[in-house]
Amino acid sequence: MKDLLTEFDCVTYVADKRFMLTLMFVDFAAEPFYFERGIDFYEDGQNYALASLLHMAGPALLGETALADLMAAFQHAMKEKSPDSLQQLVAAARATNWQQMPEALGPLAQYADRDCLSAIATPGVSTDLAFVVLTSLITRMEVMAKGAYRVEHDQSKNLSTYHDLLQRYIDHDEEVEFRATEITSLRFPLKLTEVIQVDSKNSPAVQLADVMIGAAIESANTLTGSRSNGLDPETLMPLYRDDQFIHMLPNIDFEEQRRFRSGSQAGKTIDYLASNIVGEPD
Repeated sequence: MKDLLTEFDCVTYVADKRFMLTLMFVDFAAEPFYFERGIDFYEDGQNYALASLLHMAGPALLGETALADLMAAFQHAMKEKSPDSLQQLVAAARATNWQQMPEALGPLAQYADRDCLSAIATPGVSTDLAFVVLTSLITRMEVMAKGAYRVEHDQSKNLSTYHDLLQRYIDHDEEVEFRATEITSLRFPLKLTEVIQVDSKNSPAVQLADVMIGAAIESANTLTGSRSNGLDPETLMPLYRDDQFIHMLPNIDFEEQRRFRSGSQAGKTIDYLASNIVGEPD
């Protein structure tokens, strides 16, 4: 198995859904506030660091129940986008001990910032993580692939929702590149030529991917204490090369994260995608 993983170009991506919701919260409920004041919230992964701190220290600093209520209100506001849901979100932020983390909650709790509320109310944006995860994987695969490739994905209604947007990514032919981290970048035109859905029963590749991600999930559950007597992470991780395992997990080693994300062009990437791909007409 070790030779299979290290000698074959593959990547496993593990994401903590609760943390990703927290990361999305700071992207919508804080970043617009800083953007309007000329601050690059994404520089050197500052958004990632703040989300990690909020996720890990937030329950103790802000109140565990109050923080859970805030995240529920954020999800509701992202879905409903109504004035009432936005007001409820501001009220939920103010119900926390937000003064303990004003950098994250101040824009809503102190100012009820219009730019943040407008971003949350933008039609079409949601807390669905499917496209975020797929884009992250594509970014990594673009670096690993030596030439043209296609993605075979098991059947998914969520993925079908993003078919047209993915096709815009594939069809975009302007030559441009953005740095993400020290091991990933996004460069157009993509080497990716197609994303198709297949029945996993008929695809050995998808079946193998299911086995790999199953092992990664079991190992992660063991690491976090959610499961006992599961797969030992110290047994699994040595099977991968350093560039074959990526994750979206909270990390409060801020210096290490600053180094890893130094020079990140996340803000420019978002602006470019919004102007040239996401906003393109069908």
